[in-house]
Amino acid sequence: VQLMESGGGLVQAGGSLRLSCSASGIIFAANVMGWYRQAPGTQRELVARITPGGSTMYADLVQDRFTISKDNSKTTIYLQMNSLKPDDTAVYYCNAVPMQVHYDPNLGSWGQGTQVTVSS
Repeated sequence: VQLMESGGGLVQAGGSLRLSCSASGIIFAANVMGWYRQAPGTQRELVARITPGGSTMYADLVQDRFTISKDNSKTTIYLQMNSLKPDDTAVYYCNAVPMQVHYDPNLGSWGQGTQVTVSS
């Protein structure tokens, strides 16, 4: 299984970034795909998830600012991040977990992470 994130970087507050995660080695249509983030000194937290059927869920802190989407033909998911805030600064990780164990992302696979830094 390989999950390759891209699209991180440095952006000013109020700006936008789009993260991508290309998946290989999994049955893409059978996995819940998600974005998580971890800031220094904190635990990894859920940002957004998308099911094989396309249902989405978001953390309260990013609701209405971030949008998760996927392209099944490219086995890629995206995270469009708008109205970024300094508190959004973190390493963002892509996750793929089989639908039957979707309740525990650690039963799936993780990407290497991509740094997002939002300056004030």
